[in-house]
Amino acid sequence: MRNVRTSATEEEGRVPTRAVAYVRMSTDHQKYSTENQLAVIRRYAERRAIQVIRNYEDAGKSGLRLDGRDALQSLMRFVKSGQADFEFILVYDVSRWGRFQNADEGAYYEHECARAGITIHYCAEQFENDGSIGSSLLKTVKRVMAGEYSRELSVKVFAGQCRLVELGFRQGGTPGFGLRRLLIDEARNPKGTLNFGERKGLQNDRVVLVPGPPQEVETVRHIYRAFVERGMREIEIAEELNRKQILTDLGRKWTRGTVHQILTNEKYLGNNIYNRISFKLKQRRIANPPDMWIRSDGVFKSLVDAETFEKARLLIEERSRRFSDEDLLELLKKLLRDQGALSGLIIDECDDMPSSSVYRSRFGSLVRAYKLVGFTPNRDYRYIEINRLLRRMHPQVMTDVVDGLHRAGGKVERSSSNDLLTINSEFTASVVVARARFTPAGAIRWQIRLDTGLLPDVTVAIRLDADNRKPYDFYLLPSIDITTPRLRLAERNALSLDAYRFETLDFFFGLAARSQFAEAA
Repeated sequence: MRNVRTSATEEEGRVPTRAVAYVRMSTDHQKYSTENQLAVIRRYAERRAIQVIRNYEDAGKSGLRLDGRDALQSLMRFVKSGQADFEFILVYDVSRWGRFQNADEGAYYEHECARAGITIHYCAEQFENDGSIGSSLLKTVKRVMAGEYSRELSVKVFAGQCRLVELGFRQGGTPGFGLRRLLIDEARNPKGTLNFGERKGLQNDRVVLVPGPPQEVETVRHIYRAFVERGMREIEIAEELNRKQILTDLGRKWTRGTVHQILTNEKYLGNNIYNRISFKLKQRRIANPPDMWIRSDGVFKSLVDAETFEKARLLIEERSRRFSDEDLLELLKKLLRDQGALSGLIIDECDDMPSSSVYRSRFGSLVRAYKLVGFTPNRDYRYIEINRLLRRMHPQVMTDVVDGLHRAGGKVERSSSNDLLTINSEFTASVVVARARFTPAGAIRWQIRLDTGLLPDVTVAIRLDADNRKPYDFYLLPSIDITTPRLRLAERNALSLDAYRFETLDFFFGLAARSQFAEAA
């Protein structure tokens, strides 16, 4: 291998060593901007007569794992293919290669490059990556320090979020039926209501929960009155709301589970609760016990009074007391035999079962209850459950899309055999629902299958949220631009894909609208 210390003069008359540059930044921090990284890399290359033939850039990507770093994944695939047309990979420093929580992971990817005869050079580090004992020790220390930086930052961020919760500020999540997110400045002056999918733009701004439209607030209070005063079950309340054509905050019909969620969520009492679920350092999600929750009581305006909320809680608790542990497990066994799998969703949607929260409270966790009835949850069972949910959801999704096109003034023909939509006899559209999947590292991915057999002009792809219960966002994919039969999407994607992303389907419905022109004289 050529000595990278060879001067440009000594290299005259020879073909320069070829290299590619890899740059990454997770935020807009000026020190690590991709432009600054490339400037250092170019100077490094010029001093050593190295020709940089192209750049690989992961902008706005975390270095905690490989998932989501499309540029690095593409680079690694090229390296492993054996067709790489370069000898070096130039990286600003060890932390730009990655802040992997296991230092060996970064070393593994570098080893993969070495096996292909490609050396990584860290251009801003104080050591040469030449395989010597000194450089190897320093590189290992740097890898550990890069991972430790993320761990320390995670602790600081979590502490800051907990402090904001204690001060009464909302930390993420949808507001829920009957509530809205109000944006306020650092002096607590209101700045406006955030709609679904909107986020605050300034770091010093904060979010609090406030009562929503009066009709929604009254519906929430009606749910509590029906449950506490009239003794109605959740499923009966859901059926009553559906008969009145009252929809949830997501525009869906009510179920036993959605009613139960309102009756048990303390945000309707005005309490702010955080850290029910942990997802630190983008590892696996963990459901935390109540003693780990961060809470601040009475910080939001309540929709129901404390007495009514407590009565509802006691009724739910008393309902579960009628069952012994053996009774609960027998019911769970019967449900397992009927459904073939168990989950919180399956339990909550079963009319004759206590809620999943009863099992969590009685047995410590759902997983422990599952174990007592001989059920081990795994991906295959969850996949079956979600597929069942998607099958139930799809007819309603199609109805909602068709209704939206009609409201916009369009004429829609729906094929009974394949659900292909023909709008205004001008263009066709296919609607697909994409379930959310978690990678082993905890990242969310969506796989969208485009029906190339139908050849629609536009594919409306609806991505579901992490729980696969409601829409997360929408993609309008024109067949003239999207020719692949499958797309695998992350939470954030390249502009070539996210240019087709929308928070609602209003733009799609607008394609069916018609404008009236006055007759010319």
